[in-house]
Amino acid sequence: MNLPLDKLQKSEERFAELEGLLADPAVIGDQSLYQKSAKEYADLTSLVTVFREYKAVSGQIREMDALLAEKHDPDFGLLAQEEKVLLAAKTAALANQLNGILNPPKAESDRAVIFEIRAGTGGQEASLFAADLYRMYTKYADQKKWEVEVMNSHESETGGFKEIIFSIKGKGVVDRLKWESGAHRVQRVPATEASGRIHTSAATVAVMPEPEEVDVVINPQDLKIDVYRSSGPGGQSVNTTDSAVRITHLPSGVIVTCQDERSQLKNRMKAMRVLRARLMDKIQQDRFEKETRDRRLKIGSGDRSEKIRTYNWPDRRVTDHRVGFTSHQLEAMMNGDLDELTTALMKADEEDQQ
Repeated sequence: MNLPLDKLQKSEERFAELEGLLADPAVIGDQSLYQKSAKEYADLTSLVTVFREYKAVSGQIREMDALLAEKHDPDFGLLAQEEKVLLAAKTAALANQLNGILNPPKAESDRAVIFEIRAGTGGQEASLFAADLYRMYTKYADQKKWEVEVMNSHESETGGFKEIIFSIKGKGVVDRLKWESGAHRVQRVPATEASGRIHTSAATVAVMPEPEEVDVVINPQDLKIDVYRSSGPGGQSVNTTDSAVRITHLPSGVIVTCQDERSQLKNRMKAMRVLRARLMDKIQQDRFEKETRDRRLKIGSGDRSEKIRTYNWPDRRVTDHRVGFTSHQLEAMMNGDLDELTTALMKADEEDQQ
């Protein structure tokens, strides 16, 4: 394993410098500087401690090599070789430890999330609202410099979505968007309504942190994989090859389809990502229900049927029913300005955990 020795050496030098600063009366007298230096010192402690041990063991190996280069009786040479093997194993373990400190696992909050938005009650208006929600989340992702990838979609005849599945990847995605699961209700005059009456429609949103392959191990024998030709709105064929994929997980009955890519292999890979996310979500839902039978959290239940939010066009109002949040900036929110809402949900969760 190639370690960034220059970087590690600079970290050790900075660590020694911080030791001196923390003993300096001038720094001790400046609380802001002292706290900043103490935090940096604490952050470097484990790295420098392991690096120093790594250097010490590496030095012992060099000394052993020098001894072995000299002439000794066979018994001494054998013992020295055995000792060198042990030291080499220790060096490898310390190198792995250093690599883990330098490259920590991705934080849970930085995992990608998979969104599934489906039109609910309300016919074509519901599919148009599902498209509005998709646009809202992608606009928010643009503001945050997050990456959006469409996994699968089924358009309606009017240009909305019966269903759309997509992933959002970036720093802090989970913290900001994990609260969106549930039923979203819209109250407005549909474009197809001649009399100007206000209709109520709905779409459901499911948000699932995307697991790594090692998080959810799937036995290939548990899968039934079918391929077929992709279809567009109204069911017309849009592809002349069998590129669309349907994967059925036999033990759970979970079915995932993917047809957006022209490549069967790419559709299969995307479908497997969605399948892993759904299976992980099912495990988490079952665990959550078991842990919270006697109490209901204000948010975060993830109940897909629970009405969590209403978007009222006539009053230009958005209300999140779980935490009593209301904003009259509906247009701005539909254009992706969701920070005020997501911050309110995060704050409510922090209070609920206390």
